[in-house]
Amino acid sequence: MNADKAQIAEVLIRYATGIDSKDWALFRTCWTDEVDIDYGDLGRFTDAGEFTALMKQVHHGMGPTYHRISNAVIDVDGDRAAARSYVHAVLMAVPGDANSWIDALGHYDDELSRTDDGWRISKRTTNIARVMSAAGAAH
Repeated sequence: MNADKAQIAEVLIRYATGIDSKDWALFRTCWTDEVDIDYGDLGRFTDAGEFTALMKQVHHGMGPTYHRISNAVIDVDGDRAAARSYVHAVLMAVPGDANSWIDALGHYDDELSRTDDGWRISKRTTNIARVMSAAGAAH
């Protein structure tokens, strides 16, 4: 079970790495094909490819982004798992504009499935507690 928890934690980190490196193929490997993603103001998604395309569109014109995933609590039950992790995302909304930062805090509630390709997120509920932006940042 400890190996499963380590692999699930790696999926959560891979999500952040995929966004921050703008590696959308890597990002896509976090998800099962059919998903139930509630991403708050960005919408609800049932297709992982569609969700990946949206995240690419949202982050495409940004400068550097830094997504930190922490405090993961993971419960494994056979080929299913539940995880809650904290997210702190700091994003430069306008490349080169030192005053265009967005700072968001919240947590993810995830359900994961063991697949032939490893653990993947099948359901995510995004809970954003606070978003702050510096002058010049787009909302």
